[in-house]
Amino acid sequence: MYKVELTGYGIKLVFDGFMREEEIARWAAEFEEAVRTLKGNWGVLVDMRTLAPLPPESQQKMVDIQALARKSGMTRSVVILNDFITTMQFKRLAKQSGIYATERYIDASSVANWEQVGLNWITKEVDPDK
Repeated sequence: MYKVELTGYGIKLVFDGFMREEEIARWAAEFEEAVRTLKGNWGVLVDMRTLAPLPPESQQKMVDIQALARKSGMTRSVVILNDFITTMQFKRLAKQSGIYATERYIDASSVANWEQVGLNWITKEVDPDK
């Protein structure tokens, strides 16, 4: 399951469960459509606390969309996770797509106000890693 929501800062994404290649393709099309409506610089908050690691066939599509977002004006992104394996997978994918330097990862199991911390990164450049 996924959700794409336009916000005042850019886009909020929610990923849940096990997303197969077909669902990733549907999400990618919806995300690309949302990106086309944005002007200037914007950010992305990704809530994937309940997402299972992506299967190999879905990973390249994620890399492609991350790279598209960066080229389309995304300046910062934050990923909210609860799972070590998914965290490591998305760090690797971010490195491949070129967004790693401007993406932050927040462990929701240890940061109670994870959404506010993430929004502070996106909107105010308050680095949660410092």
